[in-house]
Amino acid sequence: MAILTKVDHLQRDLSFKPVVNERPRALSREQIDHYNARGYIRPLDAFNELEVARNRAYFDYLLAEMRVFRDGRDTYAINGYHSRCRGIYNLVTHPRLLDFVQDIVGDDVIAWATHFFCKMPHDPKAVPWHQDASYWPLSPARTVTVWLAIDDADPENSAMKFLPGTHTRGHLKWKVTEQDAVLGQEIENAETMGEPVYDVLKAGQFSLHADMLAHGSEPNRSDRRRCGLTIRYCPPEVEPLDRNWGQNAILCRGRCDKPWWRFIEPPAGEDLSSPVTHKSIGGN
Repeated sequence: MAILTKVDHLQRDLSFKPVVNERPRALSREQIDHYNARGYIRPLDAFNELEVARNRAYFDYLLAEMRVFRDGRDTYAINGYHSRCRGIYNLVTHPRLLDFVQDIVGDDVIAWATHFFCKMPHDPKAVPWHQDASYWPLSPARTVTVWLAIDDADPENSAMKFLPGTHTRGHLKWKVTEQDAVLGQEIENAETMGEPVYDVLKAGQFSLHADMLAHGSEPNRSDRRRCGLTIRYCPPEVEPLDRNWGQNAILCRGRCDKPWWRFIEPPAGEDLSSPVTHKSIGGN
């Protein structure tokens, strides 16, 4: 079922603020310029072949564990479990990811949401063109998303697509989609906004994209699964206008004195015994 949120009444700053970083630690200045102009960076390397196998085995375990409970959760339901699953928490705080994220976000790095987007073979659901920040009661729009490939992602198995440069156009007009879709918002007249770029990634690679960049994906018509983990990172200045959205965050680096963020301790194990009640919305 498609998911919608009603947050347009909130007074949010949904403008894009270009990254200024004269001394990046992991990204090049050319990559930061590309992020500012196009809204994304890819591909970036994170994990080797052995680590890729471990990441995939870990996700397979989570999926199997969740299915044991027979409560209707589907392959998109592992959403927000960084507060309950130590393996997800460890991926969120992995230094290889954070070195790149810090070059975009700054020295103080907060992770406030995670979501495995797993499209099984022949999954008929699309993710219509959308802007993530359109769904979120956060201001200003300064979140960067890591899309970590658990499986190889390419056009054949429904890799995510970007509309480069759309992150600088402000909040784009959208409608309720009529597609069989994972999410409910669909940007109007997206076909007029330029040539899409596929986020082609090998397992173990990841991309970064701005929260105002229009993106989506098609149904997976292939015989191959396409799974990725999204991690949402932001600086402390981003304020959850709905305070529930700031309750299960991770302070990954630096410090934060903002009262709207509440940070969790590393979970002790892997707990998928029940659905997470507060989940981020916005997908790929």
